[in-house]
Amino acid sequence: MNISTHVSGGRRTIVAMAVVAVLCLTLGLLLSRLIVSPGQAAANAAPPTAGPISVPVESRVIGNEVVLRGDVGYDDPVALTIETGDLGGAAVVTGQVKEVGATVDAASVVLEVVGRPVIALPGDLPTYRTLRAGVSGPDVQQLKAALRAVGLDGGDPAGATYDAAAAAGVRALYQKVGYEAPTGGDEVKDAVKAAQENLTSAQSEVRSAESAVAAAARAGNGSSVTELDGQVRVAEARLAYLDEQCAQPVDPENPASVDCTPPARVEAEAALASARAARAAADAAPDTTAEREAVRAARDRLTAARQALGEAQEAALTPLPATEVVYLPSLPRRVDAVSVQRGGVVQGKFMSVSGATVQITASASRADAELMQPGTAGSITVDGAEVPVTVAEVTVPDAAAAAGDGGGDGGDGDAKAPTGERRQVVFTVGELTAEQLASLQGSNVRVRVPVSSTDGAVLAVPLAALTAGPGGESRVELLQDGESRLVEVTTGLAAGGYVEIKASKAPLEEGDLVVVGVSADTDEGEDTAEDPDADADATKEEE
Repeated sequence: MNISTHVSGGRRTIVAMAVVAVLCLTLGLLLSRLIVSPGQAAANAAPPTAGPISVPVESRVIGNEVVLRGDVGYDDPVALTIETGDLGGAAVVTGQVKEVGATVDAASVVLEVVGRPVIALPGDLPTYRTLRAGVSGPDVQQLKAALRAVGLDGGDPAGATYDAAAAAGVRALYQKVGYEAPTGGDEVKDAVKAAQENLTSAQSEVRSAESAVAAAARAGNGSSVTELDGQVRVAEARLAYLDEQCAQPVDPENPASVDCTPPARVEAEAALASARAARAAADAAPDTTAEREAVRAARDRLTAARQALGEAQEAALTPLPATEVVYLPSLPRRVDAVSVQRGGVVQGKFMSVSGATVQITASASRADAELMQPGTAGSITVDGAEVPVTVAEVTVPDAAAAAGDGGGDGGDGDAKAPTGERRQVVFTVGELTAEQLASLQGSNVRVRVPVSSTDGAVLAVPLAALTAGPGGESRVELLQDGESRLVEVTTGLAAGGYVEIKASKAPLEEGDLVVVGVSADTDEGEDTAEDPDADADATKEEE
């Protein structure tokens, strides 16, 4: 090893040590910036200086709304039943079973029981008896009105008696639905036939009795009248001849051949009087009392026969069995549920139908319900699109309905409210597409009902900006140029966490800053202040 080699190795060692020293110094400087001492950490965690939190005065529309949840269904649900007491056996379903979703129209068959139709007609009264000839009542008037509503003539709806016109309308109804009209059976037909035969016999009897009266009258005064007239004329001629002959002078030589003695004249006058009396007697009606009595009796029997025929014909009028008709307050209807099938037996309710109009039934507190009068508009959201709804009615539910009500707003505060504090709100729904209708069926939806709003944009501040003065007046703290002052204001509608400023003692404009809170120290070093939107849902019912 020479001296030059030794010197070169020493230099490399010195350079390496210098580089390592520089690197360590640089690394130390960097770590000194990242490492914080406990004292410095405590100093850094100290809270900022407390101060006001301000927000600008806004110009905005303030609207108040009620939010409810409601169940979607169809209006006016009705359970259908039929009277089966007159069937004389089991009410076996033989056909015409409708499917869920089908439409029930006026004068349509909703079911077939033991081969006979059950026809739907418009009306408020339920079926409670079979309608047949002679019965009267409001159910007959309802039938006539229903027949007229479906284009059939059942007589004047003001008439309360089931008559031939009503029966004709019922026959036309059965022809319309494609079934034979009901009848009273063979016994009724036989009774009508017998009554017709009795009427024919009575009519013949009357004619015979009347002929007997005429014959008796002719027998009493037929040819004898002519004979009596001749006898009167002969007696008159004899008396005239006697007077003429006896008025001639008496010729002694030729005595008169006529007896002019007084007795002879009296005899002639008596003969004339007798002839005239006989003729006058002939003018009197003959005694046909017996014959006329026979006519009266025959006519009485004819009247009775006519009445019997009328009663038999009335009994034969087409009836409307109670088992073959159901009345619904309005038609058409939608089939919601069917509880029978072909071959089964009808026992109680066999079908549930509802109106064709979609409706939403919700529950609201009494205070909210008072804000929603019939006709109030609202909206729901269906598949991302807004659909209008309208309040149809607001009613007080009965206890049973309230206990089982599945709709409502879902808020815990009102869920335990007494029935008297709850109201049932029914909404009708605007026009829906087929897809929207399918999406809504059987669902529970959120209904938004605006109940008040300002007329356009108004000055508004968060509710947190309001404070109460010593006299109860409302104030805001106006922050200008780093200084604050209290300004008395008159408030209007409050909704969505904001309140309308209707007037102020000092000028207040959009963009002015008002204090809504003050930052404060906390153990965790966090600032706390009231959120201007904390009360955004204060006027809404919880979902």
